Amino acid sequence: MKILTTLLRLVAAIIMLQTLYFKFTAHPMSVSIFETLGIEPYGRIGIGIAELIASILLLIPKTTWVGSLLGFGLMAGAILSHFLFLGIAIDGDASLFIYALVTLLCCAILIYFNWKVIHQQTLNLLKAFN
Repeated sequence: MKILTTLLRLVAAIIMLQTLYFKFTAHPMSVSIFETLGIEPYGRIGIGIAELIASILLLIPKTTWVGSLLGFGLMAGAILSHFLFLGIAIDGDASLFIYALVTLLCCAILIYFNWKVIHQQTLNLLKAFN
């Protein structure tokens, strides 16, 4: 189980980290994608920072639960963007969609594995506000 969890954490983090180069260097395809979404350049940079944070949190065992929630949300947004605005294949290449899907799946499984921790942290947060 520990090996599977580590593998899921690494796959999700590596995929998100790998795409950061393109976001942070304003690669023409990345700029084009975010222009299509109407959030260039702030959306590209902001999402890149959020993916960097999610990746770091995924790699730290005690914060995997937070990283998986953040990664799941980011990838759900990416997949919705593909369905609603970009199409599955961009310039005939569906790899970005596939990477988002794999990352979403890894994060979903990690959320499932960490559900007790997520539940407890949610209760702690609710107690803090009461």
